[in-house]
Amino acid sequence: MSTLIEEVTRAVKQQGLSRRNFLKLTGVAGGGMVLAATLPSAAFGADDLPTLVGSAELNAFVQIASDGTITIYSANPEMGQGIKTALPMMIAEEMGANWDDVVVEQSPIDTARFGYQWTGGSAVVSSNYERMRKLGASAREMLIGAASEAMELPREELRAANSEVVHGSGKKLSFGDLAALAVRQPVPDESKLQLRDPSEFTIIGKSISGVDNLQIVTGDALYGMDVKVPGMVFGAYQKCPAIGGKAVSANLAVIKAMPGVLDAFIVEGNGRVDQLLSGVAIVGTSTWAVFNAKGRLEVKWDESGASKDSWTEMVANADRFLQGPGKTQVVNNGDIASGFSNSSNKIIESRYEYPFVSHLCLEPMNCTASFVKGTGGEADSVEVWAPTQGPMGIAPTLESLFGVAKDRVVTNQTRMGGSFGRRTSAEYVCEAVAMSRHVGKPVKLTWTRQDDLHHDYFRAGGFQSVRGAVDEKGRLVAWDQHAVGMEANGRPVFGSGFRQTEFPFLNLKNARGTLSLMEIDTPCGAWRAPGANTHAFVVQSFIHELAHLAGRDHLEFLLEIMGEPRWFKEGSAGALNTGRAAGTIRLAAEKAGWGKTLPEGRGLGLAFHFSHAAHVAEVAEVSVDANRKLTVHKVTAAVDVGPIMNPSGAENQVQGAIIDGLSTMLGQKITMEQGRIQQDNLDEYPVLRFPASPDVAVHFIESDFSPTGLGEPGLPPLAPAIGNAIFAASGYRVRTMPISDEGFTV
Repeated sequence: MSTLIEEVTRAVKQQGLSRRNFLKLTGVAGGGMVLAATLPSAAFGADDLPTLVGSAELNAFVQIASDGTITIYSANPEMGQGIKTALPMMIAEEMGANWDDVVVEQSPIDTARFGYQWTGGSAVVSSNYERMRKLGASAREMLIGAASEAMELPREELRAANSEVVHGSGKKLSFGDLAALAVRQPVPDESKLQLRDPSEFTIIGKSISGVDNLQIVTGDALYGMDVKVPGMVFGAYQKCPAIGGKAVSANLAVIKAMPGVLDAFIVEGNGRVDQLLSGVAIVGTSTWAVFNAKGRLEVKWDESGASKDSWTEMVANADRFLQGPGKTQVVNNGDIASGFSNSSNKIIESRYEYPFVSHLCLEPMNCTASFVKGTGGEADSVEVWAPTQGPMGIAPTLESLFGVAKDRVVTNQTRMGGSFGRRTSAEYVCEAVAMSRHVGKPVKLTWTRQDDLHHDYFRAGGFQSVRGAVDEKGRLVAWDQHAVGMEANGRPVFGSGFRQTEFPFLNLKNARGTLSLMEIDTPCGAWRAPGANTHAFVVQSFIHELAHLAGRDHLEFLLEIMGEPRWFKEGSAGALNTGRAAGTIRLAAEKAGWGKTLPEGRGLGLAFHFSHAAHVAEVAEVSVDANRKLTVHKVTAAVDVGPIMNPSGAENQVQGAIIDGLSTMLGQKITMEQGRIQQDNLDEYPVLRFPASPDVAVHFIESDFSPTGLGEPGLPPLAPAIGNAIFAASGYRVRTMPISDEGFTV
């Protein structure tokens, strides 16, 4: 049987239309159907370019080749959260595609074509869910329209499934056969698109292996560390150990004479920690050569404007801040005074402490950059290959720093070997570009582990004092929380302190929250579940203290605080719903066997937290011996984030967040003295080892609410759940992280 394209070609020839003109009209010469946001004509040869279709509101696109291959582009950066698989799943689902026919590619960085390209805040799924589905539905309707014309059948009698458009009579045409005609179909009105009912899903909700998994396990190039560019050399960059110091001089002659070193020079920088701090650059023939030379550097630093931060001083000053009036009264609900003045009420006050911590990405910061100086009137240009959460921000940054026009900057995004908020800045990109501009060659810059630890954007440390009162019936009647956070340039650093919308202020009648701030120069930034990662530790641990004070079961006490099911910010997908919260708390308790008899020295701990629009409850089962050796046997999590795109990926996200939270709680702590970070490597900043990893069981409540992300919200409940379990097992109350500071080992 001849192909549909050949049959239609013969037909149009009878009307005097040449095959070449037919191909130009149908888009076959372009390789099939292309559905895009806004694709420039440069993507194809001018003679072969059809009028490309799509909506400016769509941020990813689909290409269907005549052989039936469906290429779906994923526009957002992938750092292990699974969106490179999840976003194309949404498109393929609405198209009626067979997932086996789908090839997923990482898109170029082009916001005009793909929309806002970023990742963070566990928001990529929620912000793209409807848009991706509409893109797929639009493609589906165009394919059905093409099939209706080709088969001369009413489109209402056709449906798309398994990469085919099928009629009830058994007639069908593949997406590949229809692609050339589909591209000529009018773009459906977005407001009239009918999305599939979830009961019809064949892709969404099914466990699907990550599209890069094979390349990852076989070691194929995926990450920034794997980039290879012809003619590239290798770079290392040394900044002042006291953050903000400037390089005055260095033993450059000695360094240049070392084997494999091509050049060494001082970079003045622009003084911005998020762009280009002053330092010494070394360029050589291999990463080993420049790392070896870096170890021999002797630099004279001007530290007059550098950080003088001291963790020892912060700890010493904490109580003075906690006992003061506070800088900001964040919330003041009702009358807390009566709750604390009533002599029949029981009152407890506790002090909590948590340190600065590092992101500790498995893949250190790195970037490959090629700066090309313009000649013959042509402007300078830059091409970079970078693992970054915000690739769209690189061109504006390089324009402001190096004067290279944004349209002369090409950014190639690579997969990230971990990020957790770390790769939202571009200083390692700026360093690589500065080095490439100086030596006139592409430079692959790699940070050492020490660089990563010393020059991170840390999770801010802090101190909190919480006072609470319960009445004769064991009900919570007053809550007074005072947090000491960190500020820079007169503003709280990212994730420091708490907000009025934080649980439990939302649903407590008599509650006060006060924030004090210590001025620091140490850079702080987004760290997995910013704010919630420390707020949950304090709040959920103290709720357990109150339940114990009241002589009540923790589960019962926590559910009572939730109260009747209701929204805060009515109807908002990003707001706490106490009914959903209670559902996760009950499910986690049930699956963990809450109330079961346990041997001496073993206990269960419960915690809940709402963050990043996700309701998550966790129960930890631990044992503690007389020497404070801790064994975490199991963590049971219950999660409500709406419909699950990919159960396999979702489970991995929660498991990873729990392991990360446990690793951080156990022994991770960043300290600084005279502005210098004290920890150099994993021997001083330990990570959880495999033998100490607990069994993790994840249970999802699949509600009909809008889907939300999972990369971060599984972490905050972990620390209080472990702390509460330690108390149940041993009677020891954990109020400080890391718990290694209190003598616990694993």
